[in-house]
Amino acid sequence: MPGERATATGTRSVLQDGASMLAARPHIEPRRVPGADSVVVSEIYLSLQGESSHQGLLCSFVRLTGCHLRCRWCDSAFAFRGGTRMAVADVVERVKALGSPRVEVTGGEPLLQPGVYPLMEALLAEGLVVLLETSGAIDVRLVPSAVHKIVDVKCPGSGEADRNDWRCLESLTGRDELKFVLASRQDYEWAKACIAERGLERGPAGLLFSTVHGELSPTDLAEWIIADRLPVRFQLQQHKVLWAPDARGV
Repeated sequence: MPGERATATGTRSVLQDGASMLAARPHIEPRRVPGADSVVVSEIYLSLQGESSHQGLLCSFVRLTGCHLRCRWCDSAFAFRGGTRMAVADVVERVKALGSPRVEVTGGEPLLQPGVYPLMEALLAEGLVVLLETSGAIDVRLVPSAVHKIVDVKCPGSGEADRNDWRCLESLTGRDELKFVLASRQDYEWAKACIAERGLERGPAGLLFSTVHGELSPTDLAEWIIADRLPVRFQLQQHKVLWAPDARGV
C-alpha cells in the first residue's frame, strides 16, 4: 500500500527460501497412470480469459476439483472438494460444444489428477489452443510441450511460498508464463528479488505481475514497475474487475 517500505522479510534471498523448501513440506511428484481416462470436474464454462498474454480472448474453462494448497486469497475454494467424475472424451465434447478455439485447464490444482495429461492431449488433438493454469507447486515436466503453461510463483503473502517447486523453471518455453500475484510491497520486493536472483528476465517465459483484489492498489503496483523498470507485464485480474470477486463460472 502507499508508503510501505521493504522489510528484511521482503528482501530475504529467494535462494535461501528455495534451499529450505523441500525440508519444509515435501513436494507432490507429477504422475501419469496407465489407463487414466477420467477427471473430477468442478465446472466447465465459457468466458473471457482473465489473465496471461491471452487476456480478453474468448476461452472455455475446465476447472478440476482438488488442491493441496490453501492460499490466503484463494478465489476458488469451492473447487477443493466435490465435483463430478467425467470421462476425458466427455469433457472434450463439452468443450467443443462451447465453440471457443481456446481452452484453459485450471483448478484447484489440475496436476493432482493423473487424468489431466490425457485430457490435455485429447484437447490438443482437436486442434484447440490449450492453456494450463497451475500453482507452481507440482513440477510441469510431464505437461505436453504444445500446452501454454501459466505457472504461479507463490509470494509470501499467499502463505504458500515454501511450496514453490523451482524445477518448473526447467520445463518452460517461449509460449509459457510465470505469474506473480502480489498482496503488498513486501511481495513486490520478494518477486523482484526472485527475478534477479534466478535470472528470470533472461529466461524464455513471460513474466506477469498482478495484484490481490482489494489488498494492493493496481496504481501502486504500476508505479513500482515503472520506477524499477521491471521486464514484466502488468495485469489487472480481468474477472475481478468485470464480475463479483466470488462469482463462479466467469
